[in-house]
Amino acid sequence: MTPLHARRHQLKTQLLQSIDALEVEDAILPVEHPAIDQIICELESLNPIDQPLRPEHWPMLLGSWALVYASRGTVVTRRLGRQLPLPVGIQRVWQRLTDSEGGGAGIATENGAVLSLPFFGELTATAQGVWKPYEEGESARVSFGAFTVQATRLLGIAGLHLPQITVPVLEFLRQEALWITSYLDEDLRFGRGATGNLFVFRR
Repeated sequence: MTPLHARRHQLKTQLLQSIDALEVEDAILPVEHPAIDQIICELESLNPIDQPLRPEHWPMLLGSWALVYASRGTVVTRRLGRQLPLPVGIQRVWQRLTDSEGGGAGIATENGAVLSLPFFGELTATAQGVWKPYEEGESARVSFGAFTVQATRLLGIAGLHLPQITVPVLEFLRQEALWITSYLDEDLRFGRGATGNLFVFRR
């Protein structure tokens, strides 16, 4: 193992141990963790894959990833923290990436979360969108075309097959955002939003 590989392995171990020590909500709600952010930045400088959004790297990029850390929360969790009077538990958050067109032109993304609501049960919310990578192979334009909500556990009763409610986003209302994939290896991935928010995903 080269010194570079050894340092990367050491930092990955430190990062995942630090994240695992947090409660799920603490890891993905807008709470500051500067020590974790510093490890992420150092790992980004040791990124083993240049241009991770180029099609030749998609076999490693595509698939299901669990969101384990967000430095400033997510769009959903920031709103939960501010607006809801009742505590909402976050069971898990994930992102599933697939080849949207079969020819390397775009990456379909499904961002999802399982939420537990007091006196109600569990709710699964997903957003379906697409990444359009730029030529430089690190950043992409992201837009979402539909949002889906489904109750998966109601009043403590599991195994229910309740209908999904899907709300399409009209094309003229769709907004695009910048997404940067700043680190990728076989089991760990970092993303950055336009505002610098850091996201850590793992297999």
